[in-house]
Amino acid sequence: MAKSDYYELLGIKKGATEDEIKKSYRKLAVKYHPDKNPGNKSSEDKFKEISEAYEVLSDTEKRSKYDQFGHAAFGPGSRSSRGGGFHDPFDIFKDVFSGGGGEGGSGSSIFEDLFGGTRRSGGSNRGSDLRYDMELTFEEAVKGCEKIININKLDSCNSCKGSGAADGGRNTKCSTCDGQGQIIQSQGFFSVQQTCPRCKGTGSTIDKPCNKCSGEGRTKKSSKITIRVPAGVDSGARLRSTGNGEAGILGGTPGDLYCVLHVKEHEIFERDGDDLLCEVPISFLQAALGAEIEVPTLNGKARINVPTGTQSGTILRLRDKGVKNIQGYGKGDLHIRVIVEVPTRLNSDQKAKLTEFGELCDDKVNPMRGSFFEKAKKFFS
Repeated sequence: MAKSDYYELLGIKKGATEDEIKKSYRKLAVKYHPDKNPGNKSSEDKFKEISEAYEVLSDTEKRSKYDQFGHAAFGPGSRSSRGGGFHDPFDIFKDVFSGGGGEGGSGSSIFEDLFGGTRRSGGSNRGSDLRYDMELTFEEAVKGCEKIININKLDSCNSCKGSGAADGGRNTKCSTCDGQGQIIQSQGFFSVQQTCPRCKGTGSTIDKPCNKCSGEGRTKKSSKITIRVPAGVDSGARLRSTGNGEAGILGGTPGDLYCVLHVKEHEIFERDGDDLLCEVPISFLQAALGAEIEVPTLNGKARINVPTGTQSGTILRLRDKGVKNIQGYGKGDLHIRVIVEVPTRLNSDQKAKLTEFGELCDDKVNPMRGSFFEKAKKFFS
């Protein structure tokens, strides 16, 4: 089936900015996230599609190739494909980081199977890396937090302590590969080196395997893991929890857990990198005469001066009231966009006063209006 256009998937135009791409992805990711749509295969597939689209369009180099060649840029035989290509968003870390291979897999890539790789004979297999999609509130993302998550994964077997052997069992050299962990098969004119199917590349077998884990050294368990989220993260960021992926076969090094973050939108603040934007309504009098008003910040309220004659849409700035830079380069700013609120539901006295005020105003009071109509005279003749 033909792939959908990445721009259409995210609901953006081809010339969209990075911020527009991120904002659109964030909305869609929250809408179709599997945690919000349990058991909904359609939503899960949609989530994978938009994650794939964001993965390409948020990367300048990948986006350039996609704009030039479309999906063919990442198809079989393409340079992008040979350079790592694209991956299912739920399995991306099993391939792009070392030790991938999925549940119970050997962790070898196709290149290792065909051309030998670097597997050590008689060694233990590293566990697979795992991905977890974590949803954060806006405040959790900008201030940092600790989250405890529950995941089901292959963990070290309690019965055999990860050795794979029952009491009295011992490791012996694999007779199939003679302890090399790999076998060579002839296929026509070629000799192909592959991971040994019997010992799964370890080079040894167990004469008395553990009954609980069938000699693999690991079993499926539910684990609670604490993830420390640093202040200043945003949607699309990935956090690595070292050693909290799947356990390795026969006591091998465990893989890592990668948390992909999805930040919910805030009801007041919008984020632009480390800066924040907030729209604050002010009265006609405050705009005309000037005033000191209270505005919300991430850490309570602050006061800011509105100059005399402020127009609707004017942006005022509060320095260092934005988001903490994740690299430690200070904080962003808070930008306040003031919106002049036009009075509604006026009583007769109020209408009379405003009419009287209007009669007192001229082009000196409203210079923008006077300038506009001076330019527009020819259209009214």
